[in-house]
Amino acid sequence: MALKLYFHPLSSYSQKALIALYENGTPFEPLMLERANEKRGNEFKALWPIGKFPVLVDEARKRTVPESSIIIEYVQQHYPGTTRLVPDDPERARDVRFKDRFFDLYVHAPMQKIVGDKLRPADARDAHGVAEAKAQIGTALGIVDREMAEKTWAMGDEFTLADCAAGPPLFYIDKMTPLAGSYQNVAAYLARLKRRPSYARALEEAQPYLSLFPG
Repeated sequence: MALKLYFHPLSSYSQKALIALYENGTPFEPLMLERANEKRGNEFKALWPIGKFPVLVDEARKRTVPESSIIIEYVQQHYPGTTRLVPDDPERARDVRFKDRFFDLYVHAPMQKIVGDKLRPADARDAHGVAEAKAQIGTALGIVDREMAEKTWAMGDEFTLADCAAGPPLFYIDKMTPLAGSYQNVAAYLARLKRRPSYARALEEAQPYLSLFPG
């Protein structure tokens, strides 16, 4: 199989890439990263010393592709499916990429800051950084809640890269503090995302590991 994906099903950025792959039924070999498989972990670190996953390996084209957004665009370019997650129209494509960056930078990253802090030893926690992350999430969700009042998906009627970016962090934020209490439109959007077969599959695969989530 030409494509291999190094990932973990609990990883929110891994889920982002998986949503895109499942959305188009893209064939790939899943290579799950776990502590018990030291050989695979060393293999992964040799490919991408930064050590962040997911990472896609395209053996046919001899390419190693890190970063979820880049993986999704790479697969669309070289292994296209029926769902165009980044539109062909340049103006629309730029809007989708902006929305993708919005979710990654202002929802996803601060969510990971909060979760990561919970995993630190008590004497190494960053209360100030967590407070900043919570404030940023609140501001971002307020924007999303207003926008989603009249939308089905992040860009309107079409499912895109932006929705792949939105689902995983919203799911984990909702696990920590239910969205329905303050962000009804975001909560409804997350419910639609969870019903989408591509994301439902990613969530089903994450289910055995959810007990490890510290939220």
